Amino acid sequence: MTRPVVCTTVAELRDALETRVSQGVTSVGLFPTMGALHDGHLRIARTARDENDLVVVSVFVNPLQFGPDEDFDSYPRHLERDVSALADCGVDVVFAPSTEQMYPGGVPVISVTSGRAGSVLEGTTRPGHFDGALTVVNKLFMIVQPGPGIAFRAYFGEKDAQQLLLIQRMVRDFNHRVHIRPVPIVRSGEGLALSSRNQYLTADDAAHALVLNRTLRALAAGELTLEQARNTIDGEPGVTLDYLVTVDPDTLAETPPRAGALALAAAWVGPTRLIDNMKI
Repeated sequence: MTRPVVCTTVAELRDALETRVSQGVTSVGLFPTMGALHDGHLRIARTARDENDLVVVSVFVNPLQFGPDEDFDSYPRHLERDVSALADCGVDVVFAPSTEQMYPGGVPVISVTSGRAGSVLEGTTRPGHFDGALTVVNKLFMIVQPGPGIAFRAYFGEKDAQQLLLIQRMVRDFNHRVHIRPVPIVRSGEGLALSSRNQYLTADDAAHALVLNRTLRALAAGELTLEQARNTIDGEPGVTLDYLVTVDPDTLAETPPRAGALALAAAWVGPTRLIDNMKI
């Protein structure tokens, strides 16, 4: 097991990439994260490892993605643990910049806006969240871009379905030279979608949270109507539904449940907000 090279500045990362490219690397995979890695993250890192000569994982808790009442200060930070886990996955480089390194001088003057598609669903509950996510991902694409002739892939989990759609759209709109590689949701043996926020759940919370996956599966199978599914989630002890909708997976426009649609759900389980989704 070889420890990844850990770079904390843009200059260090670019030097590491240029060295490897000069040695004959023909493909680079980037996996952006905010750390606190779990098995779902590691599945994505291994997928990137299988498909690329060089794998870069960024670990950066992006302040632009957090609202004033969200958990930025308490968001778990375990860099050494993350680096060790990524070493087991064969990751080559970890980019772990400071906030000052990513945003010299403070909040960037110029940022990416997510438009109407970023103002609905998660964007309603977390205004500005997707603008922050797109801004940092846009910067990472520019920093890591290995240049012409080298395949560049970026890996994102399908659990964050709205974010994935927006990133795909940003790549098209900005003509980024990167291929977006979605990776399916990783679930616990009981069906709970893995998330960094799951560690906030008590044992009882985790048991009640299974209603999300259970209900989405029933909705996808046609065993429940949309209204019945909403009532099922909202009726679970300790669970408060934020939204459950079915949408066109390309536009996020709401549509009746039908083959090919995507069911998106968000709910508070105790003090923890969880999201999940499933194709119909």
